[in-house]
Amino acid sequence: MRVPKALRPRFDEICALTDRFCAERLDAEYAELCRKLVAKLARKRPSPLERGDPRIWAAAALYTVGSLNFIFDREQELHMSGDELSALTGIPKSTMANKAKAIRDLLGPHRLDPELCRRELLERHPFAWLVEVDGLIVDARWLPAPRQEEARRRGLIPDLPGTAAPASEAA
Repeated sequence: MRVPKALRPRFDEICALTDRFCAERLDAEYAELCRKLVAKLARKRPSPLERGDPRIWAAAALYTVGSLNFIFDREQELHMSGDELSALTGIPKSTMANKAKAIRDLLGPHRLDPELCRRELLERHPFAWLVEVDGLIVDARWLPAPRQEEARRRGLIPDLPGTAAPASEAA
């Protein structure tokens, strides 16, 4: 991930905390999304990561990514309450929530943000796949493979392997 050289040690320290938490309580996909979020914070000028407790930044990253992916919804396979997350990270819930709000205000992510969305949610995301072709809005998964690849290359749709519609269905 692209991270300024000066912030690499701080990035690594925060990500070590989120990686460990995700390995014990969540999964590798959550860990990767947390790394993406922390990298985005590291690239901001000035970076908010330069100050503050790395444990709080790690907990806030977990809280932010979790809330964007509905981790607090008991209907989700991977879920936990804010109180559980607080107890497991050792960071007060109000501190995590306040820092997560600062992250949202700074970066502007929203629920189902394609860049920070888990694959299972992204596959069902109603807007992540919409592109305009010849003035019409279409689901890119139903486009011919070359057009899908071009849309992926341009960053217009998520780069998820195996998301193209079968050729027999696309015809």
